[in-house]
Amino acid sequence: MKSARLIVVVGTLLALTACSPIARMLIKLDNGEANWIIVEGATREGATFTFPEVHIDGNGWLVMHPFENGEPNGDIYVGYTYLQNGDNQNIQITVEPEPASGDMFIVMLHRDVNENQEFDFVFVDAFNVLDKAVFEGRTMIAHAIPAP
Repeated sequence: MKSARLIVVVGTLLALTACSPIARMLIKLDNGEANWIIVEGATREGATFTFPEVHIDGNGWLVMHPFENGEPNGDIYVGYTYLQNGDNQNIQITVEPEPASGDMFIVMLHRDVNENQEFDFVFVDAFNVLDKAVFEGRTMIAHAIPAP
């Protein structure tokens, strides 16, 4: 189980970051002290996921990226929802297409960098989008999760 999780984490980092190979090894997916996503107890009804609690330091987005061919694909997203600064309870994201139980996703935080309440998933370089992923140090606030 630990080796499978490590493979997912390393694959995710390769797909979602522009760091050097050495830096990639130091980045992990997890919760931070000021930003977190509670994935335990997450539910799904049809295409809509509900996460019990999400906390973001600043306004932003909870975003879901799909896995394709067993790898996370950070170049596309399948759902997102706006989050206000602070605690957000029972946050829902509807994804397209509707997943099957066990389908894998990366759920992660992105900052609303320009504070326009529009998800700007526009690449500003080869790896980064305008509304950037939220990091605390080398921790990307993200989790690999299966659809319930």
